[in-house]
Amino acid sequence: MQTSTFLGELVGTMVLILLGNGVVANVVLNKTKGNSSGWIVITTGWAFAVCMGVFVAQKFGSQAAHLNPAVTVAMAVSSGDFSNVGPFIGAQMIGAFLGACLVWLQYLPHWAHTPDQGAKLAAFGTDPAIRHTSSNLISEIIGTLVLIVGVNALYSEANSGLAPVLVGVLVWAIGLSLGGSTGYGINPARDLAPRLAHAVLPIAGKGGNDWGYAWIPVVGPLIGAIIGGLILGSM
Repeated sequence: MQTSTFLGELVGTMVLILLGNGVVANVVLNKTKGNSSGWIVITTGWAFAVCMGVFVAQKFGSQAAHLNPAVTVAMAVSSGDFSNVGPFIGAQMIGAFLGACLVWLQYLPHWAHTPDQGAKLAAFGTDPAIRHTSSNLISEIIGTLVLIVGVNALYSEANSGLAPVLVGVLVWAIGLSLGGSTGYGINPARDLAPRLAHAVLPIAGKGGNDWGYAWIPVVGPLIGAIIGGLILGSM
């Protein structure tokens, strides 16, 4: 099998979104087996999604397995090497879009049985519990900063084979402890590309895409990434 870093980032991010947004769809859409099973299920599913996304990315050729433009930017800032930023983010965006399309297919009959348009959008993009621009932005910055510093610590100290599992645990901790304010986007590709998929897919009874909020889970994580990269680069 021909592998490459671009393919690894693409397929790994696709798996990340398929499983991560898939667990959200399972919880929020009507007539699913997991309907209304709650926040613990969502955060746990996302933790497993991250873990499996990293393993798959590495199998398909990306040992770095960023799966997240914020991680890519942070690593570039800390190292001073920006050569991977364009290719990695391009692959991540494509993978996230394809993963969101697969979630739509996986739950195809359930969209029509879910009248709540907000619930349908939640299976693609994040939204805040309380809409407050500065606070929402700060929440995304803090969550992403914890992610960047935590991932660097894990890959510096942990056995490399165990690190993807521990990254999943880290994302689980962020979701449980910090995710209640904005839904812990902490990944521009995870939010923007699926939101674009929501905009173009023929989802039964869908509403708007909440573009007025959509910049926050993109800009916030990128700010957190830059701060994290500067911290790591100074150590």
